[in-house]
Amino acid sequence: MLLVLAATAGGYALAHTGGSNGYAAIAVERNAVRYRLTLWPAALPPEVAELLRQARAGDAASQARVIGFVRDKVSVLAHGKRCPAGPGALTAGQTGPDNVTIAVDFTCGADVRALVIRDDLFDVLSSDYHTLARIDVPGRTVQFAFSPETRETRVDVDGAGGRGFASFVLLGIEHILTGYDHLLFLLALLLRGGSWLTLAKIVTAFTLAHSVTLALAALDIVVLPDRLVEAVIALSIAFVAAENIFLKPVVSRRWLVSFCFGLVHGFGFSSALRELNLPTHGLVLALFGFNVGVELGQGLVVALALPLMALIRRVGWGQRMVWSSSVAILVVGVVLFVERAFF
Repeated sequence: MLLVLAATAGGYALAHTGGSNGYAAIAVERNAVRYRLTLWPAALPPEVAELLRQARAGDAASQARVIGFVRDKVSVLAHGKRCPAGPGALTAGQTGPDNVTIAVDFTCGADVRALVIRDDLFDVLSSDYHTLARIDVPGRTVQFAFSPETRETRVDVDGAGGRGFASFVLLGIEHILTGYDHLLFLLALLLRGGSWLTLAKIVTAFTLAHSVTLALAALDIVVLPDRLVEAVIALSIAFVAAENIFLKPVVSRRWLVSFCFGLVHGFGFSSALRELNLPTHGLVLALFGFNVGVELGQGLVVALALPLMALIRRVGWGQRMVWSSSVAILVVGVVLFVERAFF
């Protein structure tokens, strides 16, 4: 377990966010749909990252290939027909020094009243990639989180748009289930056991704190440097694991530890929502949906982990489980802290 967790920690520096994100700005203008996708090479698999870097440097073949990804994997349907994609263009560094923006315009035959947007970029950018989209139609803005499980949304220009709330709920669930640093922190807190009420307080305190700082950061009220946030998150994992090994924590009060470090964890996803530049109403909806998903994901983890822990304690291996698991989690936390703070 120690070797597997340590290897995992070294491989994915951005696992806190549950994968990599692209940010799409989609504007509906009469009979045209303007699509702008911003990607960060460092957050993507090495072969894709290298292709994007070559495209940023001006290599024509790489640029054509990257634009081809969007033209082939993003589709817009209006009036029951697919809107043809234009030739596209690629620019670098518009909202930061390391990003790439791909622009493609889709032309529909008449004024768009309703459209279906489908995103299959996961097939080329990796299965843990998400496109967080801001969709602007005349008079309002909606948002949607595209993922391998939610590849398509419908937007009515004159009415309600898409399943934005549900897509962010699913994103919150995935954030927990694939964000291994959140999982390690949560499991380290649960290892010492306790009553159902105690464990419920631990999980709920984490979610409440996570929600508070996520909202503050996403609304630009309090913003901390990403490097600092990620390093402190790693340190929180190591701290709780070390407490399990060297101290005898008061289990009934561990919700306080959960709450304090949950405040830090909440900053971890906020940059993704800030990049969308959503209006306040859309941001609140996205935040609420995401946090509902986080709570559901945590509930699922607890429901699976606690019976297994209870079984291990019943056969007399409880102390070994706490010690060995905490050592493994401590090592991962230290490795992540060094990696995030100094590299």
